[in-house]
Amino acid sequence: MSSGSVLRVSTNEASRMISSNGTRKKVCRRQQQQVAYMAPCDADTLTEIERLFSKFRTYVKPSNEEWCSPNANVALRQHEKVKNVRLQALKVSLNAVKNQLSDKNIEVWHQHTNSTNRAGKVIATVRSAANVEICTQAWCKFYEILGTFSLLPEEALLSGELNTVHLCEAPGAFISALNHYVKTSERTRYCDWSWAANTLNPYNEANAGAIADDRLIANTLPWWFFGSDNTGDIMLQKHLLELQTFVANMRRVDVVTADGSFDCQENPDEQEALVAPLHYCEVTAALLLLSPGGSFVLKMFTLYEHSSVCLLYLLNCCFRSVSVFKPATSKAGNSEVYIVCLDYDRKEAERPLLSKLIRNYGPHLAARETLFPESSIPQSFLTQHEEMCMYFHTLQVETITENLRLFKGMTDEQRERLDYIRDCTAQEYLRRFQVTFLPRSRWISRNAVSPACSRVSAGQPAGPKKQAAGSFNERRELQSLSWKERVERGHYADLIKRHRCETDGTGSVLQGPLSSCHVDSWYVIVGAAIPEVRNSPFCSGILLNYVTETQAALAEKDLSQVLPCDSCHVSSAASILSDVVALCIDHNGTKGKKHCMVLGSRTEWAIPTLQIEELLLTFPSETSYPQGGLSTMYDAAPAYQHRLVSCVASSLRNLISGDALLLPVPAALTRVSAAIVLCLHACFRSMEFRCPPPSGGFGALLVCAGFCPQAAARILPALAEVHNCIGELLKEEDACKFHSVCDRQVLQFVPMEELLNGGLTDFLRTMNSEIMRHTLHVLMQV
Repeated sequence: MSSGSVLRVSTNEASRMISSNGTRKKVCRRQQQQVAYMAPCDADTLTEIERLFSKFRTYVKPSNEEWCSPNANVALRQHEKVKNVRLQALKVSLNAVKNQLSDKNIEVWHQHTNSTNRAGKVIATVRSAANVEICTQAWCKFYEILGTFSLLPEEALLSGELNTVHLCEAPGAFISALNHYVKTSERTRYCDWSWAANTLNPYNEANAGAIADDRLIANTLPWWFFGSDNTGDIMLQKHLLELQTFVANMRRVDVVTADGSFDCQENPDEQEALVAPLHYCEVTAALLLLSPGGSFVLKMFTLYEHSSVCLLYLLNCCFRSVSVFKPATSKAGNSEVYIVCLDYDRKEAERPLLSKLIRNYGPHLAARETLFPESSIPQSFLTQHEEMCMYFHTLQVETITENLRLFKGMTDEQRERLDYIRDCTAQEYLRRFQVTFLPRSRWISRNAVSPACSRVSAGQPAGPKKQAAGSFNERRELQSLSWKERVERGHYADLIKRHRCETDGTGSVLQGPLSSCHVDSWYVIVGAAIPEVRNSPFCSGILLNYVTETQAALAEKDLSQVLPCDSCHVSSAASILSDVVALCIDHNGTKGKKHCMVLGSRTEWAIPTLQIEELLLTFPSETSYPQGGLSTMYDAAPAYQHRLVSCVASSLRNLISGDALLLPVPAALTRVSAAIVLCLHACFRSMEFRCPPPSGGFGALLVCAGFCPQAAARILPALAEVHNCIGELLKEEDACKFHSVCDRQVLQFVPMEELLNGGLTDFLRTMNSEIMRHTLHVLMQV
């Protein structure tokens, strides 16, 4: 990925009419049907809808220019912690109302609030009417912001060049919404739009809670900035400076958006304070990147803490206009608001303060120091801010109170009235924001290198994701239980308890050799070492979470002597070898004596003298092949990966046409291990797995049959390169032991576009999930 990669979309081409008359008529007919869907709304409904779309307040600056940021010398110092009495009273009041929800089952409550949400039908209506790419609530919120504020600077529109940067952007709904707006709006029809984005890398194994929907990311990877360590963490100072280089080919940056947040489900009362460091980093990044006249959109929550007061004051000092906006499509009962800042006009004046923010940049930016002392913030600003907080507090409390009242029971009349308002709101959204149909050919990912290559495209959920189930009180109680009790109450309890059958997993077959490997485009990515495998696109996230938690709970126990479950059926060595014989039959159906190479210990197979007539077994690496353990972390250990690559490359050099290979693996959760499986897929006619291996331990056995030497010849140079790279980093680690910790490792050598291709992803997910399930099943017996 080169620095400054951005995606350019020509809207001259995008503004042309749909070429097919039939398609144009169909689109027009659909939009007419949407508008004519219902009779005009009554006056009361129109008033309520107007209020729904007008939930914003704009700060009014005094004419005496009293609002200007304090001297940089007093900023970010150890000032006395400040708590505004009026704002803290609002916080206590709001939390008291929200605490009434603590005994509500979250799934039942969400279903109820979805039914009372006035804008609850907007997403489905927009999806039906406009053919939206990534049609989510985030898409609708940002499209609403675009339609409510003059977010795109006039200078950019007049010049015909629009450049935007999107922070904490996954899954990409803001980008998709802006693309839709640019290509369907008359104001932007002559603009060429370029964008770049940042988010936590959904494919980095150390990133917990990876984004569930990676469709756009998977198809536009070169335009996503993940930083030199490959994590995508925007709260690292080096990433801030690297991002500036990444977008350096943009002549100017016109818009920055920041939609980041943390999971605060377990401590919702302190959401604002928990997310404050991220907000400080997002604001600093925006002030650094934006050009004069640019716009900034920042997602925040409640604004009661002094850290938020300082941040809002700083933004008012830097932008001509600052508004706090609650989109109609943002659920009215939550605390989410968007800070919309227009016309960045003090970049030079704020440079000393910005330099200090950059020097202190990091995850503790808002926690250790106070941005400004209370005495430096004018009372005129505090008064407006308090009034604004009171306004949004009132709206939120009214909504929660209404939802609590309706939760006890709704009359048919109330339900019909709500449904009528929801229909009217959806139609008003289409009308007010002029949402029109966009053909798929104009979507951002229309020219994807690998169409439908993401895990979501295959209907697969993403990596680890916390289960939000039960009430808040019940989830708190669950956290006090042992790991075993949590697993027994969890989503996969019945699956984990079920004993294994011999046929489990045998239906997963990769037919090869894979001919679509673009080996010439493979490249090695080195990044931050993986301290723990917390995320994998190649495994059920919930099962991976369970195993990680179990390992931590049993860290003090010797698990090497854990016995297999007596009631589980494990494939025997003899049955596996019989399968290998069947798989090795030549295409013409003839049977000849085939060579089968077995990586690993002969004793683990318990076949010291066993030979099958059609098969010649060899054990070339009994002492050198890495033996996996229980830990999922073993899959990410550089020393293991180094030996694995070495053994696989050696095997590919020594096998001849038609041979078979049996390869035990602890798991294939990481991108490196997944790439090794891809290499084997490219070199053999078929590949299956058996879980557990014949020894009855943890992990799985890859059964590869029908070796193709010509395919291996293409793969071997790539394996040699990654083997050398891992080796060099291991030498660095040895050299660092007496000085500092070496914190780099090889993370990837096959592009994600290839690793996420359907068949391989399905195979890996099935195998890894079987490994995780079997591991938990055995440990539940301990």
